[in-house]
Amino acid sequence: MVEGYADRFDSVDPARVLGALSLMRTGSLLIRKLEAYFASHDLSQLRFLILILIDREPDRTTLAVSEIAGRLDVSRPVVTRTLQTLREAGLIAIAAGEDDARSREVSLTRSGESKLAEVLPGYFSILHGAM
Repeated sequence: MVEGYADRFDSVDPARVLGALSLMRTGSLLIRKLEAYFASHDLSQLRFLILILIDREPDRTTLAVSEIAGRLDVSRPVVTRTLQTLREAGLIAIAAGEDDARSREVSLTRSGESKLAEVLPGYFSILHGAM
């Protein structure tokens, strides 16, 4: 099938196209495996990524909501809803910014730190197994 389509276009190597399709399939399977893993820990990929973003800051314990949205390239409304879910679960705290009371600073709670400690070994195991 790929060769039939590739014949229609100049400079298309069917082997490269098949390689890309294989890579896409592998990525899709990995994402599904990770999504199932996160769901078994009452998380989503986005919730997990937010926890990681806050945790990995070497010199800070908080991130502004705008920083989280920008680093994840996710719309602010989606980030706001996801942060609300994390706060309701007790995994993060949200407070007014020190310099600007209108801004919001997000930090991990002890429960959030514990959740990461619980989830990270399996997460890295899945990534390691994929390679």
